[in-house]
Amino acid sequence: MFNSTQDSTRIFSTALLTVCVEPETMDEIVQTVESMPWVLVTADFEAYISAARRPNLSQQIKMTNACIAVVDFDKDPEQAVETTKYLQMMFPGKIAIVALSESQDPSVLLLAMRAGCSEFLKKPFNHTVFLETLKRLDQLWSAPEVKAEKTGSMLSFFGAKGGVGSTTLAVHLAMYLVQCHQKRTLLIDNHPQLGHVCVYLGLDGSRYHLNEVVRNVNRLDSDLLRGFTAKHSSGLEVLSSPDVCGDGQVMDADSVTRTLAFLRSEYDYVIVDCATSLDETNLAVIEGSSQVYLVATPEIGAIRDLSRYVDKLMQIEFTTEKMHVVINRFSSRYAVNIEQIEKAIHLPVAIKLPNSYTELVRSVNLGEPIAPQRKSEFAMQFTKWANNVVGSMELSIEHEAPRKSLFAKWV
Repeated sequence: MFNSTQDSTRIFSTALLTVCVEPETMDEIVQTVESMPWVLVTADFEAYISAARRPNLSQQIKMTNACIAVVDFDKDPEQAVETTKYLQMMFPGKIAIVALSESQDPSVLLLAMRAGCSEFLKKPFNHTVFLETLKRLDQLWSAPEVKAEKTGSMLSFFGAKGGVGSTTLAVHLAMYLVQCHQKRTLLIDNHPQLGHVCVYLGLDGSRYHLNEVVRNVNRLDSDLLRGFTAKHSSGLEVLSSPDVCGDGQVMDADSVTRTLAFLRSEYDYVIVDCATSLDETNLAVIEGSSQVYLVATPEIGAIRDLSRYVDKLMQIEFTTEKMHVVINRFSSRYAVNIEQIEKAIHLPVAIKLPNSYTELVRSVNLGEPIAPQRKSEFAMQFTKWANNVVGSMELSIEHEAPRKSLFAKWV
C-alpha cells in the first residue's frame, strides 16, 4: 500500500476529501494539508455519501497516490459510518480516514474506528494536532515498503464443505501449541460472519474482529494489536468474526496480506480457520500460509467437494508441498476407505483423526476444548500433531505415493 517513496524524481499526489465539514473548518483543513510536500487535489461534499448516494469523483482524484478523507461524525453518526465504508471501497488500500467530532464519548471513537477511521480529530479544529497526523502519514507513505520479518508460521484450515469439523481442529491445534509447547499463538476466525471459534472456547468475541484489524493495518503495532485480541485462560489469543448476521465485510486482499505478515512477526504460530470459499481474502491467506490443511470427512459428499477443492487449487498453481489432507471422524464402519479417497483426490491423506463425536459435543457445549491431559485417542492424536508442527518428534514416512506427507504414519 502507498508505494510512495518521495524523492526528487517522483511527485506524490494526494486527494483531500471533506464530508459534512463546516466551511470555516474545511478551510483550515485545506490550509494545513497544503503545507505538506504533496500535489493536492481537493473535493468537498456537503452531504454524506454512500453506494446509494454516489458522489461525482473526478479522474484526477481517482488517480492520486493516496487519499485523506475527513468525515464529520456529529451530524449523523450512522451516515458517517456509511460514508467511511463507501470511501474504503472507492479507494481500497490507499486511504486514511479521519473522524471529526466534538464528542468526548469513547463509544463515538469506537464507532469511528470500527467503521474504518484510522485517526480521530476533536473539535474545535487544532492545526497543530492535525499537522502531526499529516506528518505521520507522510512518514508512512514516504518510507520504502519493508516486509515484516516472518518469525512465525501460519497454518490455515479449510473445510471441503460445512460441518466437517475444521473449526474444531483449528481450535484444538492452537490450544495444544500453547498448552504442550508454550508457544505464543494467535487463532483467527476468518469467517465473514457467525464463526464459531469463540463459541468453542467459551469466549466473548463480540467486541473486536479480524476485519477491524485489517482496516487499521496502516497504524498497526504491538500495543494496538493487544486491544483487538480476546484472551483465553490458557494464554491463547483470538481474533473473532462478527457474531451477528449481515455484519460481514469484504476485506482488501492487499491489506489482508500486510496484516498477516505483521501478525506472523508477533507470534510463533498464527492459526487461521477459514470459510470454504476461495475468494481473494482466502487466497491471500493460502499464499501466506506455511501449511494448509484441507479437512473432509469420509463420506461421498465431502470427498467429492474435497476433490473439486484440490482441482481448483491446482488450477491456480498452488504448490502441493504445503497442502495436507485431513480426514476427520474416521471409522472403519461405512466410511469411504483411505485408498479410495487418495485415488479420488490424487493426493495422499496426511492425517486421519478418530470419530470422537460424543467427546467433542460435550467439549463444545461447555466451551472447553479437550485437554492434552485427557488420555483419549483424540487428545493423543492432537498431541502428536502439535509435536510435529513444532518439530519435536521424528515422523517416519510410510506412504510411497508421490508428494509424501510427514504425517503419513498417522494413517
